[in-house]
Amino acid sequence: MFRKISRIVWILSLVSLFTDMASEMLYPIMPIYLESIGFSVVFIGILEGFAEATAGLSKGYFGKLSDLQGKRVPFVRLGYTFSAISKPLLALFQHPLWIFSARTLDRLGKGLRTGARDAMLSAEATENTKGTVFGFHRSMDTLGAVLGPLIALLFLYFYPGQYILLFYLAFLPGIMAIAATFFLREQNKKSNVKAPARNAFFSFLKYWKESPKDYRRLSIGILFFTLFNSSDLFLILKIKQAGIDDTLVIGTYIFYNLIYALFSFPIGILADKIGLKRIFLAGLAIFSLVYWGMAFANSMFLFLCLFFFYGIYAASTEGIIKAWISNLVDKKDTATAIGTLTGFQSICSLIASPLAGLLWYRFGPEAAFISTAVVSLAIMFYLWFVPISNSKKSL
Repeated sequence: MFRKISRIVWILSLVSLFTDMASEMLYPIMPIYLESIGFSVVFIGILEGFAEATAGLSKGYFGKLSDLQGKRVPFVRLGYTFSAISKPLLALFQHPLWIFSARTLDRLGKGLRTGARDAMLSAEATENTKGTVFGFHRSMDTLGAVLGPLIALLFLYFYPGQYILLFYLAFLPGIMAIAATFFLREQNKKSNVKAPARNAFFSFLKYWKESPKDYRRLSIGILFFTLFNSSDLFLILKIKQAGIDDTLVIGTYIFYNLIYALFSFPIGILADKIGLKRIFLAGLAIFSLVYWGMAFANSMFLFLCLFFFYGIYAASTEGIIKAWISNLVDKKDTATAIGTLTGFQSICSLIASPLAGLLWYRFGPEAAFISTAVVSLAIMFYLWFVPISNSKKSL
């Protein structure tokens, strides 16, 4: 099965692994660190919201620019470089404006690289192997999300409270990611079209009108789902409200990422055999069951079971949706198509978490989780009628 994984896919997957390792080393302690230097909970929320919006919207712009120039590697390399250098910058100075700029630089790096990287992955696969390729990449990427928190927990066990040093330590896997990008070579030496002299930041939005009808139908379903798919913070909050120890909460997060990493590749292979759509819709069904369960769960055993299936859901959807999109659009527009969808998703995500928070506050956590579960089932039935490819190939 590894014969379908090309050299470029291996390199991109290792780069993602190192980058995610660096990012997830800091994930468990980021809120603690920010609070320790005087950030309020409200300001942390504003910081993260703006950073994620920057990532989402810039994906569309840089994805379009990558397609226009017919180049991928410079976007990938610069994007991972920005993310790597942002880690020590977060610890260099503690002024709020500096922290804000460094965090935004990290997310800008994600926006720079995502569309171009996914286009490179798509180019390395056929229509019948895209699930395998994207699944393998997602598996390696998420493995970094397992190793990162484990390294952080081990480090803080021996050096409690040494947050600044951990930020500098996270730069090391970032350097390894940058180094790996120099083994990449441009797949297409010529541009498909001539780039205009100016490319406005929101010019990628024009693609929505020009894009294939089935791409728009798929995107509408995904965006509506995103409106109700709030931050995983609410899942963690549910566990904490049940009185679970903080160490077990972090352990549950690591367990989820481990399941995600272990199942992404085999599920991607399975998707190529039985259909991308079938796997994606099965993932939505599992997501719905998890949220139904979270509404009423109150024991560690149930939480572990639910997070196991939540990992299966993530493995069945994250890489699969990109493979599905790449089958619906022209090859030359792959980065633009993925970037455009993620740009719109960033806007929906800004609405999703406040909406979930409002439902939680007014009607309780059960209402927040059940409403998401119901909507995801409705989206599952809607997406059943969206074709898997432009050729109208059957499942």
